Amino acid sequence: MSDYCSAKPGSQQFPGQTSELIRGILRRYTRVAMVGLSGNSNRPSYFAATYLKDYGYEITPVNPAYDEIMGRKSYPTLEMAPAPLEIVDIFRKPEEVPAIVDEAIRLGARVIWMQLGVVHMESREKALAAGLEVVMDRCMKIEHARYHGGMNVTGLRTGVISAKRGRL
Repeated sequence: MSDYCSAKPGSQQFPGQTSELIRGILRRYTRVAMVGLSGNSNRPSYFAATYLKDYGYEITPVNPAYDEIMGRKSYPTLEMAPAPLEIVDIFRKPEEVPAIVDEAIRLGARVIWMQLGVVHMESREKALAAGLEVVMDRCMKIEHARYHGGMNVTGLRTGVISAKRGRL
């Protein structure tokens, strides 16, 4: 059995992943290390980072392919990123998640956030056992917009949220 989910991104509900948990994380933490943040402004990670930055979150790019993203220094690894780590937002393939979660735990992160389509149950359980809060298969930008009235600027075609009427 694979740790990667084949369900539609954002369609799953995981035990303990409640709206209260998500709202609490969005309220308590403002430092976001975005692992896999792209310097390409057409990529979803860049769009999410721009949105979160506009709402007061401090974005730390973590991507060895770039020296700078959005005018901020990009770090090759979480270990090289400035401390303290609060939210580690993962924009990487599920098979890359275990190493990122291990590093985040070792460095004292508070939250693991896996983006839409990123599901890794073993890493989720490991992070929870280490005392971290975990959100999986959700977009931090979409969740912020959902709870803070910003859905009009979401601009993503994920299929998770739609303005189209369903067929009767």
